[in-house]
This record gives sequence, structure tokens and C-alpha cells, in this order.
Amino acid sequence: MSGSEDLLATRPPEVAEAEVGALLAQHFGLAGSLTQLTSERDLNLHLVTGAQGYVVKFANRAEPRAVTDFQTAALLHLAGKGLPVPQVIRTRSGACEVETAQGLMRVLTYLEGRPMHSAPASPARRGAMGEMAARISHGLQGFAHVGADHVLQWDIRQASRLRPLLPHVPQDMAAQCAATLDRFDAEVAPHLAACRWQVVHNDLNPHNVLVDAENHDRIAGVLDFGDMVRTPLVCDLGVAASYQVEPSAALESLVGFTAAYHRVLPLTPLELSLVPDLTATRMLTTICITSWRAARYPENSAYILRNYPSARDGLLALAALPRADLLTALTAACPME
Repeated sequence: MSGSEDLLATRPPEVAEAEVGALLAQHFGLAGSLTQLTSERDLNLHLVTGAQGYVVKFANRAEPRAVTDFQTAALLHLAGKGLPVPQVIRTRSGACEVETAQGLMRVLTYLEGRPMHSAPASPARRGAMGEMAARISHGLQGFAHVGADHVLQWDIRQASRLRPLLPHVPQDMAAQCAATLDRFDAEVAPHLAACRWQVVHNDLNPHNVLVDAENHDRIAGVLDFGDMVRTPLVCDLGVAASYQVEPSAALESLVGFTAAYHRVLPLTPLELSLVPDLTATRMLTTICITSWRAARYPENSAYILRNYPSARDGLLALAALPRADLLTALTAACPME
């Protein structure tokens, strides 16, 4: 196993709280109380001081240094663009990170807000999320980095690599997942080269987005740039849309989200035509990877499977819609210039 699979198979670093405190004092001049945050690959801790909250991050040992640098550089690129993203905190010597025996250590500002997954959904919030997804991608335009082209299994364009994981999918979803992957290989993958490519966030799921504590329709923060990659721009839309599809109103919710995105960052006709299949393929990716990882790490299965139910229900709902109806509705809601 190598590449992105190594990263998915390697446990997060383990660092004693006292050691974290000593490193923070030595390199950043910070001190306060520490609480561990949930994470799939890295060790993340919330540092609370008298004046400001921070996130202390130790990168997974299997993550290439260039990938970690890539994340830091992207946040620096987005700084000053008016986007609600974490800020990079530099060390006393002006560095953005610290080499430790447990992994590369970084400190970011902690963003306040309510996790989107814990707040009630609404069409207005779905539209706000579509606009924010487009704003983040717009902000990343022109950003380039040596680590941007790494292979990441969560990148939709890598979906063909999911076939070895299909046996881990629950039996009631096996046929639908296989059919979705077959369609991706035949109808989607051949067209991706003709789409616009750039660095994207690639993981705008409700656990990585904060809403205002008082106004749940306002996006207050975007977290976790750990899955960034250079890929077709519309793949990022598919990722974000996969978490915004309401199974009981799949057509309306997908169209509403896409239209909000399109108003900020207009899509091409080709990109628009791929939205339904890319959204379904991200749902497939979530089902395959989480099923495999939950079996591998049962002690962390609750966290790993947090997005499984919505992906399963969303995929079944999209599959039940006539494709012609979806494309007609998307075309009407997203007029081309």
C-alpha cells in the first residue's frame, strides 16, 4: 500500500499533552488548556488562551512534507481575501511550522461558530453554502504549489481506484455503488481533461463548515484544508453538493445549491452537465472509503462513518431521478453568459 492509501491506513500521531505544551511554549510562546479534536488522519488540539483560541496540528507521519507545506501555503494565499478561513500563526523565529519527532507541528487560529452538521438545514443556508464554495475556489485561483498534484483517494477524479474497496460496502448498497462507478468510468472520466483545473478545498462537508451561532443561514467559517488537491474545478462543486442534497427533495436541493455556486463562479456547459454524476460519485467515494476504514479501525468507527448515512440516502435519491429532468432543471437555473 502506498501514496494516498498509506495516509488513509496510518493512525494519527500521538503526543502527550505535557509535550505539546512544552513545544507551544518553546516555539510559539503560547500557553493554555488543550482539548483533543476529532480527526481522521492528523492529531488536532484546541488550545484556549486568555485572548485567542488556536488549533494545534501534528501532521500524519505518512503525509509527504510537500503536502503539508501545500496546505499552509494555501492559507497564506487566502489571507486578506475576506474569507472566513484559519490564519497561520508563525513561530517566534517567523516559521510556519516546526519539525518534531511526532510529526510536523503547525498552529492556526481557531474559528468560532456552530458546526453546520449540528444546525437545522434550510434552502437559504444551502444557497449560502453554494456561494461560499464558489468564493473559496475563486480565492484559490492562480495558486500553484509543488504538492498540488498529489494523489488523494478523496479526489473525485480518482474514483476508478475505489474498485478494490467495493467488497467492503454493505450488501444493500453494493449494486448501486458498482453502477455509479461504472457510469463514472464510462460517462464522466473521459470528459474531465476538458474541464477547468485548479487547486480546490475538496472537502466542504458539514463537519468542516461553521455557521453563525445566531443566524444559521450565515457561513461563519471554513475549516480543514487537508484534502486540497489540483483537480477539475467542478469536482469541488460535486464534493460540496454531495453534502447539501436533501434526499426528500434531491432535484430541488441539488439545483438550488448549483445555481448559487454558478451565480458567483459561472460554470461552463460541460461542467454543468457533469454536476449530477460528480455529486453521486462523491457520495460513492464516501461510502467506499468510510466502510473500509470503519472495518479497519472499529474503535473510531463512529467518527469515520459520520457522513455515511447522508451519502447513502443521497446516492439512492439521485439514482432515482430521471437524468433528463435533472439536466433540464440545472440548465434552466444556471443560464450561460
